[in-house]
Amino acid sequence: MSASAGDVKGRVAAGVDETNRGPSHDVEKGDRSVERDRNAQTPPSDDDTAIDEDADEYTKLLKFIDVEAKREKHKGDDQEDEDEEKEMKRLWYAPWKRVPVDKQDSRKVPQSWLDTDMNQGLAEADITSRRGRYGYNELESPRENPVIKFAGYFRGPILYVMELAVCLAAGLRDWIDFGVIIGILGLNAFVGWYQEKQAGDIVEQLKAGIAMKAFVVRGGQEQEIEARELVPGDIVVVEEGQTIPADGKILASYEDKDRSKARGITEEREKALAAKEDNKVDKGPSVLSVDQSAITGESLAVDKFIGDTVYYTTGTKRGKVYMVVTDIARESFVGRTARLVTGGSGPGHFQRVMATIGTTLLVLVIIWLLAVWIGGFFHGLGIATPKENNLLIYTLIFLIIGVPVGLPCVTTTTMAVGAAFLARRKAIVQKLTAIESLAGVDILCTDKTGTLTANRLSVHEPWVTDGVDLNWMLTVAVLASSHNIKALDPIDKVTVVTLKDYPKAKEMLKGGWITHKFTPFDPVSKRITAEVEKDGKRYVCAKGAPNAILRLTNPPQEVHELYSQKTTEYAKRGFRTLGVACQENGGDWKCLGLLPMFDPPRTDTAQTIAEAGDLGVRVKMLTGDAVAIAKETCKQLALGTNVYDSARLITGGMSGSDIHDFVESADGFAEVAPEHKYQVVEMLQARGHLTAMTGDGVNDAPSLKRADCGIAVEGASDAARSAADVVFLDEGLSTIITAIKVARQIFHRMKAYIVYRIALCLHLEIYLALSMIILNETIRADLIVFIALFADLGTIAIAYDNAPFAREPVEWQLPKIWIISTILGAWLAGATWIMRGTLFLNNGGIVQNYGSVQEILFLEVALTENWLIFVTRGMGTLPSWQLVGAILGIDVLASIFALFGWISGSEPHNGHTDIVTVVRVWAFSFGVTVIAALVYFLLNSIKFLDNLGKSKRGTKNKKQEDFLTNLRRLTLVHERAGDDDVFRFQPECVPL
Repeated sequence: MSASAGDVKGRVAAGVDETNRGPSHDVEKGDRSVERDRNAQTPPSDDDTAIDEDADEYTKLLKFIDVEAKREKHKGDDQEDEDEEKEMKRLWYAPWKRVPVDKQDSRKVPQSWLDTDMNQGLAEADITSRRGRYGYNELESPRENPVIKFAGYFRGPILYVMELAVCLAAGLRDWIDFGVIIGILGLNAFVGWYQEKQAGDIVEQLKAGIAMKAFVVRGGQEQEIEARELVPGDIVVVEEGQTIPADGKILASYEDKDRSKARGITEEREKALAAKEDNKVDKGPSVLSVDQSAITGESLAVDKFIGDTVYYTTGTKRGKVYMVVTDIARESFVGRTARLVTGGSGPGHFQRVMATIGTTLLVLVIIWLLAVWIGGFFHGLGIATPKENNLLIYTLIFLIIGVPVGLPCVTTTTMAVGAAFLARRKAIVQKLTAIESLAGVDILCTDKTGTLTANRLSVHEPWVTDGVDLNWMLTVAVLASSHNIKALDPIDKVTVVTLKDYPKAKEMLKGGWITHKFTPFDPVSKRITAEVEKDGKRYVCAKGAPNAILRLTNPPQEVHELYSQKTTEYAKRGFRTLGVACQENGGDWKCLGLLPMFDPPRTDTAQTIAEAGDLGVRVKMLTGDAVAIAKETCKQLALGTNVYDSARLITGGMSGSDIHDFVESADGFAEVAPEHKYQVVEMLQARGHLTAMTGDGVNDAPSLKRADCGIAVEGASDAARSAADVVFLDEGLSTIITAIKVARQIFHRMKAYIVYRIALCLHLEIYLALSMIILNETIRADLIVFIALFADLGTIAIAYDNAPFAREPVEWQLPKIWIISTILGAWLAGATWIMRGTLFLNNGGIVQNYGSVQEILFLEVALTENWLIFVTRGMGTLPSWQLVGAILGIDVLASIFALFGWISGSEPHNGHTDIVTVVRVWAFSFGVTVIAALVYFLLNSIKFLDNLGKSKRGTKNKKQEDFLTNLRRLTLVHERAGDDDVFRFQPECVPL
C-alpha cells in the first residue's frame, strides 16, 4: 500500500482514539482532529490505482466517525441522525430479510429515562421494567439458565462416547443396558449439577452479606437499598466517605432541594457555549470531590461540578450531592474495563489435564477395539451375530469400560464440596478450577496492611518541638481530620480516639471552633489541611507526611535536624509517622511535632507465615509503605528482610535476566503501585512459579487476572472481586493458608480418584481384550454396565473423604499417574485371569458347590475395583464414614447379584452362586487388594517416579528474559511536526 493510503489509515486510527478516551473524553478535540485529518487527505498516485477503493472506504469511515463525534457532542438532540444510522439485523427464520434493530436491543439508556424528578424518584413500575431490560447493578455475569447448565453435564468427549453407547444399545435392542447407561448419565449429571448448585448457593448467601449499599430517592422518600437494586434513572444521594454505586450525572448539591442554583449554573453555561465563548464558561462551585486514582491514575482528588459525570467504585472525598444513574455496573466505565480482564481466556490447566486424560483413554479404546475386531474375525464372529457374542456387543462393552463416565461428575463434586467448605470459612471460590491452582502455589505475594498486620493503628508517644504544648499539637492534629463520622479514615480515626488519654486536649476542642475549609489528603501534597477559626483567630492546621510538613514549615536548622532524626528513628522501629504544623493569622508555618503510629502484626501472622514455609509456600510482602517500615514489619514476622524500593523494578536499569533474579530472590517490595504487582507476577511465572496474588483495587484487577490464583482480600472493590479467582471475607493471612490446605486436600482426592479410575479402565480393557481374543468370551454386557455404575456410584463419596494435605506444592505429574495406574490395572487384570483360571480346574477351583462363571467374575471385578479406592487414597488418614458406607453398600449389592443370579439369563442354576463361593471370592479379592496396596506403596517410594513429571520451578532462560525485558522498555515517543502527529519507538540505553 502506498504512503498516502497508510497515512489515511493512521489518521483514521488517531481519530478513533481521540473520540474514545474514557473518563477524560473530549468530543470537541475529537471533532477538530477528524476535520483536520479529512482536510489532510491526498489523492492517490497514478502508479498505484489499487488504493482508490481503499481510500473510498477510509473516506466513508471518516464520515462515519464525524457523525459519531457530533452525535456524542449533542446527545439527545439529533434523533433523526440516530434513526438514519440505525443498525440492521437478519431474522433467524428468514435470513434473507434485514430489519431495523429494535431499540430494546440497545444497551444505550434512552435520554427520557434520565429526566427523573429529583425529589420523587422512580415509580415501582419503572423500576421493574428497567431492571427487566438492563438487569441488576452488578459486575457479575447473569446467572446461567439452570436447564441449560444441567444440559451442559451431558457435553464432553467422554460423555459423547457414553451417548454413542446408548445409541448402540438401542440398536442392539439391549434395553437393560440402554436403560442403565441412561441412568448412569442422568445420575452423574444430577449429582454434579446439584453439588455445584449447593456450593453456589452458599457463595451467594455470603456475597449478600457484603453487598454495597446506596441511599436512593423513591416515592418521595430517601431509603437505603442494596446497590445492586439500582436501575438507570434512579436518584442517588452520595456523600463524603461513600463509594459511588454506579456511573451517574451530578444534578445538584444536597442543600439545593429545588435545583434552583443548579439550573442557574446550567443556563449560564449553555449561554456561554452557544456564544462559543469557551473561555468564559463558569462551571460554578465544586460540589463534590472524588478519588479516581483507582481507574485513571490521577493522584489528586478530582473536583466535580453540576452536570459532571462520576464513575462507579470511585470514592467520595468531599461534598454531598444528588446524582442520576446513567449506567449500571456492567455498562459503566469500570464494568467495561472489568470485562477486558474477566473475559474468556481459554480452558484452564485443570480442563487441559482432564482433556488429556480423556483423549488418551479414547485412543486406548480404539486400539483395544481394533485388536478385538481382528481377533473376532479369526473366530468367525459376525458384526451382529451371534446375538450374545458379536463384534457390536464387544464394541458396546469397550465403549462402556474404556471411558470413565463419572470422571467429570466426581471431580466437579469434589471441587464443589471443597468450595462449599471454604465458603463457610469466608473464602469464596468463584471458579472451581482455581482450587487446583491454589493447591500448587509456591509463592504468595501479599499486602501488608490488614493482611499481615491488624490494621488497627495506635499513637505511640508523640514527640513535640521545644516550646510546644503536646495538647495543642494533638488539638491541631484533630482539627486537621475529616469531620464525617460515618466514614473516618483510619489515620483520622486513631488521631481522634487518642484524645481519650489527653483530657486537656479534649477541653481545648470544646466549643467555638468554626471550620471554613477542609482539604482532604492527596498523594501529591501528602497532607491534610483545615482552615478553622476560634475567638476571632484564624488557623490553618496541617497533618501529613513528615517530609511534606518539613518543607511546608522550613524550621531552624537545629529543629530540622532533630525532626529528621526522630523521623528516621520512628521509621526504623516500624512506625508510620505524621508531622503536624499550624499557621496562625496568616503568619509563618510552625512545626509542632510528630505523631508516630503503629499498626501491629496480627497475633497469628508469624505462626501462619512459619506454617506457609512448612507448606513450601514462600511469602513475598508487597506494600505501599516506606522501605524502613516494611523491613521492620518483616523482622517482627520472621520474614526475610531483603525488601527493596519498587522503583528498581522499572527504572533499575538491570538486564532482563538480572531483574528476574532480583524479583525471585527478594523478600518483598515497598512503595508498590498496582503495575508493580503485575510485573512481579509476570516475572515469577516466567521462572515457572505458580503465584498467588492479593489485591483490592480496580487497578489490581489485571494482576489478579494474571496470577495463577488471584485473591481479592476483605474490603476489595467490585472490579477486583470480579477479576479474582477467590474472594476472602475475613482479614488476615490465616484464611489464605487454610485455603491452601483445603485445596491440597481436594487435589489429593481428585488425584486418588483419577489413578483409581484409569486403573479400572485398563483392568477390564486388558482382561476382556485377551479373553475375547483367546477364549472368544466376555463378561455379559448387562453385568459390565452395572460394574461401570458401581465404580462411579460408590466413589462419588471420595468428595467427603478425610484426605491429608501435602507438605509441598502439588502438581499432576501425569507420567507418574499413568505408570502407577497401568501397573495397578495390569495387576487387577492378572488377578481376574487367575480367578478365571481356577474355574478350569476339575474340582471347580474357587467354586465350592455351584456358581455361574459370569456372576463370579462380576463379583470379583466389582469387589477389587471398589476396594482399589482405599489403596489410591493412601494411608495417611482413615477413610470417612461416607466413603466406607458407600463402598460397603455397593459390595453388598454386588454380592446379592452373584447370590441370586440377577441378569444372568440361561446360566446353570439360574445363575445362582452358593454362599461359600461368595465368601471365597471376598477373601480372594481382599488378598488382591492387599498386594495392590503393597505395589502402590513401593511405586510411591521410588525416587525416580516421585520426581517424574514435576515441573522445574525457577528455571532461567537468560536470552529470552533479556530480549523480552528490553522489548518492554521501548518508549513510545510522540513528536509534533506542524499539523502532523509522528510516532516512533525509542529504546532505552540498556545493553542486550
